[in-house]
Amino acid sequence: MEIQEIRSLAENIRGEVRKAVIGQEEVVELMLTSLLVGGHILLEGVPGTAKTLLTQAFAASLRLDFGRIQFTPDLMPGDVLGTNLFNFQTNGFILTKGPIFTQLLLADEINRTPPKTQAALLQAMNERIVTIDGKDHALGDEFMVVATQNPIEQQGTYPLPEAQLDRFLFKIIIEHPSRDEEREIVRRHGHRSAMPRVEDFGLQPVADVAMLAAIRETVTHVSLSDALIDYIVDVTRATREHSALEVGASTRAANMLAAAVRAFAVLQGRDFVIPDDVKFLALPVLRHRLTLSPSAEIEGLTADRILREVLDQTPAPR
Repeated sequence: MEIQEIRSLAENIRGEVRKAVIGQEEVVELMLTSLLVGGHILLEGVPGTAKTLLTQAFAASLRLDFGRIQFTPDLMPGDVLGTNLFNFQTNGFILTKGPIFTQLLLADEINRTPPKTQAALLQAMNERIVTIDGKDHALGDEFMVVATQNPIEQQGTYPLPEAQLDRFLFKIIIEHPSRDEEREIVRRHGHRSAMPRVEDFGLQPVADVAMLAAIRETVTHVSLSDALIDYIVDVTRATREHSALEVGASTRAANMLAAAVRAFAVLQGRDFVIPDDVKFLALPVLRHRLTLSPSAEIEGLTADRILREVLDQTPAPR
């Protein structure tokens, strides 16, 4: 597909999402970027910031099958993946598929379930395959996980291990809307207490799986100069050498950042990447891949603050 055609299509998707969700423009941009490179997303925000509605509207605008799992402490891996059940009529086992067999999966409050169940997503996120009783079941190239977690409540939660966090392309911080946006939300939805249904907004799908595959093929041909490759590598390596970080970003993180900036450039209508693309995406790509040192935590430093310092100190190509 042509770059301008993709840009126009992306604007149509944004327009459909705006029918349901007011604000969160940057979040939608990052979700589109992740979609174009087959990445997964971790959304972190307090309750009531439209994380679920945003994901539902995003799926509806793309004609993607939507599935949702509410993670709880008693959820088992079989509840996510599915299981083989014996059928007395056929005298054999049949697969009862779990909710993971979808195209866009909302893993709601993923940090409320134990590591054993969290790990059930690992293979699916990395390989887009589910193994049940030794047999592989493909999920499809369009399979995408959008997981959410609440940053405030810690009681009864299980922090995601580093190996699982590393499977997410972006960790996106959901902020409260601006005053004008919040006023419009209250004006539009303040007549009911329940969360509005996405069906009520009349969203129309403007893309499908075939178009998505064509767009992804176009993204792979976006130019990334040697100077920008050096810049991405230098930023990644600088996180490993920073005194406030116990563990820096991995080579996988550098690869993911390189893929993401290509997709972001296409969404801006360009077939080449510029340094500002790297600076914009470095935080959501890297923030969840860093481990602060004990002294940095005592000082109240954050991963975002350290990353901004790394970006300021790393020379960007001109």
